[in-house]
Amino acid sequence: MKKVLLILVASLFLHGISHAQDDKFKALFIYNFTKYMEWPTSKQTGDFKIGVLGSSPITNELKAFTAKKTVGQQKIVVEQIMSIDDCLLYHIVFVPAKASSNVEEITKQVANKGVLVVTDKQGLASSMSGINFTKVDGQQTFEISVKHIQEQGVKAAKTLLSLGVSVD
Repeated sequence: MKKVLLILVASLFLHGISHAQDDKFKALFIYNFTKYMEWPTSKQTGDFKIGVLGSSPITNELKAFTAKKTVGQQKIVVEQIMSIDDCLLYHIVFVPAKASSNVEEITKQVANKGVLVVTDKQGLASSMSGINFTKVDGQQTFEISVKHIQEQGVKAAKTLLSLGVSVD
């Protein structure tokens, strides 16, 4: 009985470490996406805002990773988005898997407004988001849809396309 309990606790602990590691990688990816995207001139002043829809541990990882970093001359600010009506205020909107039921409404709202939608649920890059996190052979990577990125009013550098898995 003690062995079973020990194995259960150890597996839960390792599972938690795995998710924390995934969040760190995703934060790094999101920051790096800023280097391969071009936002419309209307979005090139003020702070560069990255929003995370709802409560997610990635918010703190993003804040830690982007502290004192910029996109061009714009200071990066990471915030939690409480209402999908606020998505237009951001350059990048990250939608965690648990909030993915909102992606269709968000993508309609941000169409041609210079807001990159990044998701975390299998298949969303094929249907709606510009970039979607996924795992290939146990390794964290991302799917990318140039079509959806363009529909969101953002331009992706060709270099980015070689780094992810194209779904177009």
